[in-house]
Amino acid sequence: MEVTDVRVALRAPVARTGAGERRPGEQRLKAYATVTFDHCFVVRNIKVIEGRHGPFVAMPSHKTKVACGRCQFKNDVGSRFCVQCGSRLPPAAVAPEAEAGEASAHRDIAHPITAEFRQYLQAKILDVYEAERTKTTMGVSSSLSAAHEAI
Repeated sequence: MEVTDVRVALRAPVARTGAGERRPGEQRLKAYATVTFDHCFVVRNIKVIEGRHGPFVAMPSHKTKVACGRCQFKNDVGSRFCVQCGSRLPPAAVAPEAEAGEASAHRDIAHPITAEFRQYLQAKILDVYEAERTKTTMGVSSSLSAAHEAI
C-alpha cells in the first residue's frame, strides 16, 4: 500500500480563555492531516501532536460509549449520570478504578497494523507537516520584513 497524497492543515494557536487557562492538550495539537492511499482510499482527522520528544501522529479516534438504561442515550464510559435524562447510570457503565484510564481512553477508528507501516505513514505525514510549517513561517517572516521596509 502506498501513500499517494498527504494534506496538512496547521492549527492556529489557541487564544487564552478568560482566566488564562487552556484546556489540556490544546497547545499540543499542531495540525490535522488527510492521507490518500493508492489514489482510492482517504483517512481524515489524523492529528499531529507535539510530544516530549518531538511531533508524532495520532490516528483518528472516538470515545467509547454506553447506553443509558432509561432513555438509551449513549454516554461516555465512566460517566456516573446520563447526559440526556440525568438518571444514574448502572455500576457496570462506570469504569472500575483499575480500568478508569483505559475505559475513558479514545479508541482508534483506523490504524496501521505493523510497526513498519506506522513508521512509513508517520514519516510521510511529518515531512509534509514540516514543509507546511516552514512555508507558513517563511510567509509570515517575509510579510513582516516587507511591512518593516515600507515604514
